[in-house]
Amino acid sequence: MRSIATTATVAPDGTLTAQVPLDVPPGEHRIVVMVEEGPTTGNTRPPLDLPPPLDMGPWPEGLSLRREDMYDDWGR
Repeated sequence: MRSIATTATVAPDGTLTAQVPLDVPPGEHRIVVMVEEGPTTGNTRPPLDLPPPLDMGPWPEGLSLRREDMYDDWGR
């Protein structure tokens, strides 16, 4: 499975047109479409192709990120 972020055009008849990278083989593909609220505002820059966020689960109980707890008396 692969994630592709691109901009698509929706016609009045509901037809969706999008451009994908050239290494995607031609043919039918099962896709999932997420539509943001409202059309884009003319931003022509292609979206960043970022990987999905990594879920590391909940923080450990009792975790303290206070400076005093992270560093010793010498600041290390």
